[in-house]
Amino acid sequence: MVRIDEKSLIDLEFPAVLKQLAERSVTTLGADAALSLLPIPDVNELHIVLGRVQEFMAAGGDNPIPNHGFDSVSRELQRLSLENAVLEIAGFRKISSVCTTTVSLKSFFSKNAEFYHHLDEMAAGVDYHPEIVRSIEAVIDRYGEVRDQASEELANIRKRLRSLKGKINSSFNSALNRYSALDLLDEIRESVIDNRRVLAVRSMHRKKIDGAVLGSSKTGSIVYIEPRATLEYANELSNLMFEEAEEIKRILTALTESLRPFAEDIAAYQRYLVAIDLISSRARYARDIGGVVPIITEKRITQWKDAYHPLLWQANTSEGRTTWPQSIGLNPERRIVVISGPNAGGKSITLKTIGLLQLMLQSGIPVPCDPMSEVCLFDRVLTDIGDNQSIENHLSTYSYRLKMMNRFLKKCNDRTLFLIDEFGTGSDPELGGALAETFLEVFYEREAYGVITTHYTNLKLLANELPHATNANMLFDHRSLEPMFRLQMGEAGSSFTFEVAQKNGIPYSLINKAKKKIARGKVRFDKTIANLQKERSQLRKTSASLKEEEDRARLEAAEMEKTNARIREKLERYQEVFDANQRLVALGNKVDQLAERYHQNRRKKALIDELLKLVMVENSKRKKQSPKARKAEKQKVVEVRQEVEQQVKKIRKRKKKEKEDAKAVPPPKPREILHVGDRVRMTDGRAVGTIDTIEKDKAVVNYGMFTTRISLDELEKV
Repeated sequence: MVRIDEKSLIDLEFPAVLKQLAERSVTTLGADAALSLLPIPDVNELHIVLGRVQEFMAAGGDNPIPNHGFDSVSRELQRLSLENAVLEIAGFRKISSVCTTTVSLKSFFSKNAEFYHHLDEMAAGVDYHPEIVRSIEAVIDRYGEVRDQASEELANIRKRLRSLKGKINSSFNSALNRYSALDLLDEIRESVIDNRRVLAVRSMHRKKIDGAVLGSSKTGSIVYIEPRATLEYANELSNLMFEEAEEIKRILTALTESLRPFAEDIAAYQRYLVAIDLISSRARYARDIGGVVPIITEKRITQWKDAYHPLLWQANTSEGRTTWPQSIGLNPERRIVVISGPNAGGKSITLKTIGLLQLMLQSGIPVPCDPMSEVCLFDRVLTDIGDNQSIENHLSTYSYRLKMMNRFLKKCNDRTLFLIDEFGTGSDPELGGALAETFLEVFYEREAYGVITTHYTNLKLLANELPHATNANMLFDHRSLEPMFRLQMGEAGSSFTFEVAQKNGIPYSLINKAKKKIARGKVRFDKTIANLQKERSQLRKTSASLKEEEDRARLEAAEMEKTNARIREKLERYQEVFDANQRLVALGNKVDQLAERYHQNRRKKALIDELLKLVMVENSKRKKQSPKARKAEKQKVVEVRQEVEQQVKKIRKRKKKEKEDAKAVPPPKPREILHVGDRVRMTDGRAVGTIDTIEKDKAVVNYGMFTTRISLDELEKV
């Protein structure tokens, strides 16, 4: 069961990550859910959530996931829980939108289940009721108005309303034209008061108008009168509008009652969309920080490779600065790592990086690291980071640290990851260091995993002595006296106290005076550690260089062996061909001698005898071969012949191409138009001159000491 203290979340700046997560949410409820996110206690659920986030990260392209934005219906759900409460039209539209968005996501994931396996399973757990949307759309149109067809009574009322509004307009226009012709109206002729059309009558003629006075202008020069005929129709209109409002209220009440049984389903749809928004915000945040899901193992192994602190990476990127990745591992053979090294060297950031990435991963958020990182899950993450002086409780830094150590002792076990910054500080170095050493031994005995930072020599020595603990240090360039922000496992680091002081401008005389005030052995020990770091750094560089040369030599030797094998094979083939040719040449010479002898004596019998003897001698040299062997030899000869023919074809093809390339004439360069004043030279010359005049296709070129007349075709612009 995962139990993460609020203090650990604050120490590791987890709320800052959640704030960035909330900024990437598209709904208010999704942002609230992001801000309250905590590590997921169930391992199986964590794997499912990470699978959903990965599917969301991979989405996009030509078939993106539909929009999941919606307006909260929490207020509407609360009203549905109250008896006789009626929803407003806007509330019905929100509910309809939530239902429509839910069904569009369910349909999309169902159609693409092979790509969105986890998201499809999530959507399958939501039971959709299409009658909710159908009942709302049967009453309310897309403009947010109640439809005429919502009830027969409403349709009749609105029909009468339209007829009555026509009569009102007709009667008003008739009165307007009549009184306007009598010149009783002001220039504006008419106006609107309380949503009713009125005549703008000059105050001196108001008694000549039959109607009701509804108002006057500020100066009193105009009186607004509604004609009598129009007034009668308007009163009837008010009654109809009241009937319409009552009928709409009755319809909405009935619609509310029809939705009340589906209140829990509507709440489930909203919860589903909030969960989708939370998954979407995780995926967006992961894309922004280069997050991945490392290998989650059940073994007690945590091996972070090239891990970044996401908040530091974002801050440095915005300022154009470099962020150095860290690699650190914990396993049964190396449960505790003690990091030492100079201040401002990156110890605390390394500590926070490990803890924050662990919390993010266990909360279902991909983290910025190498995808081949291997991580196990912890039930508890205990931290003691930063200045812990408590003013409210009147506790000093050391008292507060002791209180924290007591909490660690109560909760620390083999499923715990503890992270302590500047372990043992706040008291006398000798006494505080001894107590810190005792605490570390207890954590070690309980088989807890942890990373601590310290400057105490006794803790470095303890990490070196314990078989399942190790030292580590933040590398420091002893020449430039600058931190390198890289973690080196396996060796303790010097604090470089005096070197850093010298770099910051402290006078050398004061540094020497300080050295004399402390034990000579401690100075020599710290200096020895620093020298060892320098030597090991040099050895690492030499080892890396030798390893590269060894790999290069191994590759070259392998290539050389392959080349030698090919050469030997070719030599063997050529030797076989040469031997066969020599045998044929010798046989040909003997036949030539027999032919010459027959030419001299014309003895056929002697010739035949000699030929038979020659054939028998040659046959005696042949080895008796089985048909299979003869066939294999013939096949080998055929293969050799084919290979030779292929090589000959390649050579001929290459030669032919070379001849064609040699014959091909390069295309002529486009002729450049020359003008008076251009600097030119002859195409086969070096002297540069200036064109004085151009006549037809000739130009007079001035070379300074002389001028000459040259064809434009023989000149090129410089």
